[in-house]
Amino acid sequence: AKDYELRQYETAKWVSTVIRGETQKEAMRQGFWKLFHYIQGKNEKEMKIDMTVPVTCLVKSGCTDFKISFFVPFEHQDCPPQPTDSDVFIEERKAAALFVRSFGGFASPEKYAEEADTLARTLRNRGQPFHEDFFYTAGYDSPFKLFNRHNEVWYFKK
Repeated sequence: AKDYELRQYETAKWVSTVIRGETQKEAMRQGFWKLFHYIQGKNEKEMKIDMTVPVTCLVKSGCTDFKISFFVPFEHQDCPPQPTDSDVFIEERKAAALFVRSFGGFASPEKYAEEADTLARTLRNRGQPFHEDFFYTAGYDSPFKLFNRHNEVWYFKK
């Protein structure tokens, strides 16, 4: 469709942390740094790992817990180094079909919510079944990139 895509993602490992009781913006900041320390060597192998994209944030309606995640690079998918920070963990996300809406600019939590609402409305209007109680935000750019930024919101297909 012109205003969203349906993508199939394979099973993959992500390094994640859950930040509780903060605003989404603050949770993203805290979560990003915890995960950044992991890829900078705060892991059992003291290994530096390349930064990957996207950085995702799980947003559940009515919940102030946010799960922030980095994709584990392909070369470490089979055996990612274990985190040494007890708040950071490796998770395996199962293969899934996702409805994706892309947009540009600097994405705030409000902008992500607005884009998620637009995508949800579109999917409902088209009779597409999806899990409505949560969505993921996905950011692809460094905060220093000023132009041609790429952001997404994801809903899981039922």
